[in-house]
Amino acid sequence: MSTAGTGKRETSARAGAIIPAAGFGTRMGADRPKQFLELAGAPVLIRTIRIFLDHPAISAVVVALPPSHYQQSLELFTRYLASPLPAKLILTRGGASRQKSVSHGLAALPPQIDTVLVHDGARPLVSDRVIGRCLTGVASHGAVIAAVPAKDTLKEVDPESGRIITTIDRSRVWLAQTPQAMRRELLEQAFRQAAEDGFTGTDEASLLEHGNIPVYVVAGDEQNIKLTRPGDLTLASSLLGESGKQKNRRADRDQEKTMRIGSGFDAHRLVEGRKLILGGVDIPHPLGLLGHSDADVLIHALMDALLGALGEGDIGRHFPDSDKRFRNISSLKLLEQVMSLLEARQMVLVNADLTIICQQPRLAPFLDQMLNNLQTACHCDAINIKATTTEKMGFTGRREGIAAQAVVLLSHKDT
Repeated sequence: MSTAGTGKRETSARAGAIIPAAGFGTRMGADRPKQFLELAGAPVLIRTIRIFLDHPAISAVVVALPPSHYQQSLELFTRYLASPLPAKLILTRGGASRQKSVSHGLAALPPQIDTVLVHDGARPLVSDRVIGRCLTGVASHGAVIAAVPAKDTLKEVDPESGRIITTIDRSRVWLAQTPQAMRRELLEQAFRQAAEDGFTGTDEASLLEHGNIPVYVVAGDEQNIKLTRPGDLTLASSLLGESGKQKNRRADRDQEKTMRIGSGFDAHRLVEGRKLILGGVDIPHPLGLLGHSDADVLIHALMDALLGALGEGDIGRHFPDSDKRFRNISSLKLLEQVMSLLEARQMVLVNADLTIICQQPRLAPFLDQMLNNLQTACHCDAINIKATTTEKMGFTGRREGIAAQAVVLLSHKDT
């Protein structure tokens, strides 16, 4: 049984969030479920829900509530959210375990949703940036979780005696967070397999792993803490604002509606036996650029500039050369994934100025085709491409390689 807010549901986006919030959280030592405890003037669960309700890429938010507090939750949501409830908010009764609650939430999601993010109701400090990484990760991998690398030395300990058994290599250990995001069909497949095998997982990633479905990590956030013990509330309150001053999330979103500038640079060596691809154009030349993908330096510089403007690192973080899936891949396809990240963050490319640094071959005959490729991929007409030489100086002048640089300007869609 589920209820939804009245009003017309947005259908342009196809990502939905499930927030399992049916647990009690006994380690908190409170007289009510921890998700209903107050955090800087609002219940923890309300703070968590607002993040996903406000996110422009999320078109449905399903909350699985404890049956014993269902009516109380309705009253709470009306008080802190709106009356009637927001159109994309869907409430359903949770189960006796996280797995059952997520299953109920999955059943309540509208059928057009094809990407699912599962997020703990007691993680009220997740950022839009982490959500955006998860959405982009699903587009690249199919299933990802937010996680942070372990920082402390890890010890395996005998639970009976307390004696240390061994030291664990922490370079291979990541601490799982949420959201855990995946294509809906993969999560449904994992639930079916778990039901057949009688398997109970600790999170969605463990269900997918049990079904032999690959799961990858994307960068989480140290501040994306899960409220488990009483001290966590104090920590979360301090993280929300200095000296107890509460941050207003909507004000934060307004501050993000600004212009952002990014710059990018890339260079690759010219070698025999490779195609020369620039701006997605196959250029006749006896030498081509060496790289894991098609080594398109122009598009790589552009992607680095876009990621830089978003504060999302570089292309090496998103498309590592250790990943076989990107071997010889067209950089235009990688650019499409970067543009999906812009879309998730509600940013658009205002203009881009690109320069190719190349002694040979002569590129003028191919610039229009490059420009058309990039304008189409970036949904932007204000792109400029220039080609220049270094007057035979340096590695480009000696025809050892080709370089490119890019400068971009982004704007929030509402600006």
